[in-house]
Amino acid sequence: MTKLSFLDLVNVRQDEEAAQAIARVGSVAAQAEACGYHRYWVAEHHGMAGVAAAATSLIIAEAGRATKSIRIGAGGIMLPNHSPMVIAEQFGTLDALFPGRIDLGLGRAPGADGRVLRALRRDYNREAEEFPRNVVELRAHFTGEPDLGVIAVPGRGAQVEMWILGSSLFGAQLAAALGLPYAFASHFAPDLLDEALMVYRRDFRPSQHLREPYAAAAFNAIAGETRDEGRTLASSMEQNFVAMRTGNPGKLPTPIEGYRDSLDPAIRAMLNNVLRCAAFGSVDDVADGLGLFIKRTQVDEVIVHGSVYDPAARLRSMALVAQAFEKIAVTA
Repeated sequence: MTKLSFLDLVNVRQDEEAAQAIARVGSVAAQAEACGYHRYWVAEHHGMAGVAAAATSLIIAEAGRATKSIRIGAGGIMLPNHSPMVIAEQFGTLDALFPGRIDLGLGRAPGADGRVLRALRRDYNREAEEFPRNVVELRAHFTGEPDLGVIAVPGRGAQVEMWILGSSLFGAQLAAALGLPYAFASHFAPDLLDEALMVYRRDFRPSQHLREPYAAAAFNAIAGETRDEGRTLASSMEQNFVAMRTGNPGKLPTPIEGYRDSLDPAIRAMLNNVLRCAAFGSVDDVADGLGLFIKRTQVDEVIVHGSVYDPAARLRSMALVAQAFEKIAVTA
């Protein structure tokens, strides 16, 4: 049966600073656990005023302190920004703190622009080319391969579940070759979703870590008590997408009723395209959208994302989305 998980971008609202967004991590992770989500993930971003998850491992630790059983981790860490040993140490530490619960999704994208990459002191093009080798090296740190000549402490022996993330065919090919689970970023880059899943399943090679392919895909889902409420709540995220795609990213804005209908046709078409993997509205609306997405992709797991401005409405939306997922399970 398909599992339901949650991706938190740790959004900073337009009337606050990062500290307030980080302070909500515990309540969001606890709500995900209470509502039956399988895992809670955060994603590494840098230099963005509206996203407070740059120190990703620290955010995961905050989620761990607020929960007891839900899997927690990164969806993902942008490995070109780091040395494999440093990530092995960080996630080995997380595994020591929260044993048996830690996921490490790895991405090749920078999670930043050129100015931030210079500030990080990383040669992104070179590191991106080395991404497959660095994934293998990172896995070797966890398994304690003697050829490395160095021991990651904490790290060696850590039971961290590694994933490959992607929005192109490259990640699908690498995950298949290494025998790792794969997650596609269809919540913001849906174009190659179906082809990537096909490539991953077709080319998958069993490994000691995974005997059969295991695929997840991200889906935008926001629910309210009514269709109009859910769609209005989603307008904050829609505004964020438009701001980013037009070169003016910022903090999460307040919702605007009827926002999508008010847009210039060209901008509205862009938004409709980027949010093809989404369902906003009532519980029934979200259930319908999720059900069609699962039927289309046959994924083992759906990772839902939904940025809602009001913290209480966000927690309520998480519960309603979980209810929508249960409706699918009952009728399946």
